[in-house]
Amino acid sequence: MSTTMPSSRQRSLRTWLFWAVPVLLLLTPLATNAYTQFIINGMLISILVTLGFTLVIGNLGQLAFANTAFFGIGAYASAILSAKMGLPWIMTIPLAGALGALGGFLASSAALRGIRSYYLAIITLAFGELMRWAYLHTKPLTGGTDGLPLPRETMFGISLSDDTLKFYIFLAVTVVLVKATLNLLRSRFGRAVMAVRENEVATASLAIPTARVILTTFIWSGFVVGCAGALFARHVGHVFPESFGMLHLIASFAMVLVGGLGSVLGAVLGAVILTALPEYLRAFPGMEELFFGLIVAAVLVAMPMGLASLLRRLSPIFVERYYREES
Repeated sequence: MSTTMPSSRQRSLRTWLFWAVPVLLLLTPLATNAYTQFIINGMLISILVTLGFTLVIGNLGQLAFANTAFFGIGAYASAILSAKMGLPWIMTIPLAGALGALGGFLASSAALRGIRSYYLAIITLAFGELMRWAYLHTKPLTGGTDGLPLPRETMFGISLSDDTLKFYIFLAVTVVLVKATLNLLRSRFGRAVMAVRENEVATASLAIPTARVILTTFIWSGFVVGCAGALFARHVGHVFPESFGMLHLIASFAMVLVGGLGSVLGAVLGAVILTALPEYLRAFPGMEELFFGLIVAAVLVAMPMGLASLLRRLSPIFVERYYREES
């Protein structure tokens, strides 16, 4: 096992690329139609969902599947705050993130009690199903099976149903959260997260508070995915319990694996490719699931470390500072 450290020049190029891509994306609405813009908005949401998921599974090394629960909490929090309490939608984003972080705190309680591996996976899956049950059976608050629509709003005189305006808001939120996550993983705390993944007992013997590391990672994951839930609520305009079931969890997990476990770059690649892929497969009615499964399987067989590992081989610019490579 080896870890590749980038040079200062490589880090500078990577930083330049990080900011150049969003700047170029600002021009996207000028070159796309309404449908393509809708898909791109969905990609930005998927990036945040996948990022939050890979933080816990890839970087922290915990087999936890509460990601869909955080997503649903954020979406319903945003919808309820907008529809029931009259808050402007833009103000619900950090609040949805905070409630998602609370979900992360609750989901981490099992891990803090020493529960690991498949047991933690089952408990966190149950947490997600419990939340979906709550959405279905608290009809006065969530609308039950009918879901909860978001009210019409305007911002700067432009309707928030306009995909171009939503794109700029989604892009800003995505860039901020991705950058904050990168900074977190490159900090001293990020090194502690990787140490817990490699050997939790040895990490604790070095006087590193492993419980605090696990708790903080779950909370940050919940915040990122909760914010994504708020974006999703405005993206679709109507929140339903069915949006936060097993199918969403499987799709998110596939994005993590295809992109590359524990890689921020991989989270972006996996989310973009597997969000766009189903749209192109619509030309083959009834074959979407088959093609989707075959493509995912082909990527994982050819590149077990995900698509991010391919970019690392092609260019040293994409080497991440604390990514585990099998020697």
